[in-house]
Amino acid sequence: MQSKEEAFLQSAQDRAGRFIKTGDLLEELAARGADPTYKVETVPWDRLEGWSFAKDTGNLVHGSGKFFTIEGIRVSTNYGTVPSWTQPIIVQPEIGILGFLGKKFGGVLHLLVQVKMEPGNLNMVQLSPTVQATRSNYTQVHRGLRTKYLEYFLDHARARVLVDQLQSEQGARFLRKRNRNMVVETEEDVPVHEGFRWVTLGQIHDLIKKDNVVNMDSRSVLSCVAYARPAAGEAGAFHTHDELISWFTELKTRYELEVERIPLKDVADWEKDDRRVFRKDGKYFSVIGVSVQAGDREVCRWTQPMVEPQQEGVIGFLTKRIGGTRHYLVQAKLEPGNFDVLELAPTVQCITGSYKAAKPGDRPRFLAEILEAPKERVRYSAYQSEEGGRFYREQNRNVVVDAGEGFAIEVPQGFSWMTLGQMNAFIKYNNYFNVEARSLIACLGLPAAGD
Repeated sequence: MQSKEEAFLQSAQDRAGRFIKTGDLLEELAARGADPTYKVETVPWDRLEGWSFAKDTGNLVHGSGKFFTIEGIRVSTNYGTVPSWTQPIIVQPEIGILGFLGKKFGGVLHLLVQVKMEPGNLNMVQLSPTVQATRSNYTQVHRGLRTKYLEYFLDHARARVLVDQLQSEQGARFLRKRNRNMVVETEEDVPVHEGFRWVTLGQIHDLIKKDNVVNMDSRSVLSCVAYARPAAGEAGAFHTHDELISWFTELKTRYELEVERIPLKDVADWEKDDRRVFRKDGKYFSVIGVSVQAGDREVCRWTQPMVEPQQEGVIGFLTKRIGGTRHYLVQAKLEPGNFDVLELAPTVQCITGSYKAAKPGDRPRFLAEILEAPKERVRYSAYQSEEGGRFYREQNRNVVVDAGEGFAIEVPQGFSWMTLGQMNAFIKYNNYFNVEARSLIACLGLPAAGD
């Protein structure tokens, strides 16, 4: 019997699929993105239906008590150069489902993707997992239509579980938010509803090379997929598995993170006008309201708050062959919404606009090596959107750069080299790799020989 790792590998090696050409799917995405019935506009607070600022706390809340809230937090830490601050944050304790339904056709595993409109997408429509829903959504708090294909993820008698992991969301924007990342496989005859398409992993890997096509939730789930390949053990790795665990554990015990939920009205250096909650110096992000129309969603019309970035950012791995094996430079990064102080992040993860006027010594480590890399060293580069259900038109440059022969193997203590196999192994553990790292790992595709 074929193992799930072998099935994933076979699917990833099939770049044609049985149902739709990759180019035709791109054309469908473009056509749907131009659909005039999709409308998103920013609106003042008094046009948000069901949402209001609580009189006692100033928190932005929904009348049902569900979905999410915008609250304040006070952060104290001995990590980095800023020991304390306050900020708004999204509080959404529900665990949602991000899941691909799989089925074999002609012996090859295909995944059911959804051509989905989300209000925050720059291009309106991107490829999402089969199911991408918060608990409030799939329990129909919005009183809309039932989430399609949800039954395959809740009833294990109908589908075999291939991937099932709790993974974190953006720790700078969400307070301890996690989603269940899943891939399940069925042998049933599956009705293909409008806006859904069967594709192979190979087709997805081709699409992920393009700007803003495969959405963040899809990339998060894809990072959890393990492919069959010759077992190399740790012979080619610069650090053993146990050494990496010890390094990361030591850092977690060294740094402290205290996060206190406070009323939104008590967040310092932030203001509210009739349309935004924003930082006085214009940095980081704002909270805005939007009105949405989309005829093919579970609810055709709604309003909601969203987080709008002030600048684009960069998310990048430096990579280098060490002893003939490709390694990636990860950092241990503290963000206020983390469950466990630190998570493993890409080499660089920052808002580039925040450092334009900064002195070289005040910029994030290795930012210059990422931004100033010559073209011949760039192994991957594409703009990828953040989650379009909460973030308004946010995209970041995702990049993988060859560090070059002259780049030192010895790195600062908050950084470490890992192979792709080691990263895949650590992703299986809850709250080890952050969503930005997982997203970029998904973009790496199949490893080449020696990787």
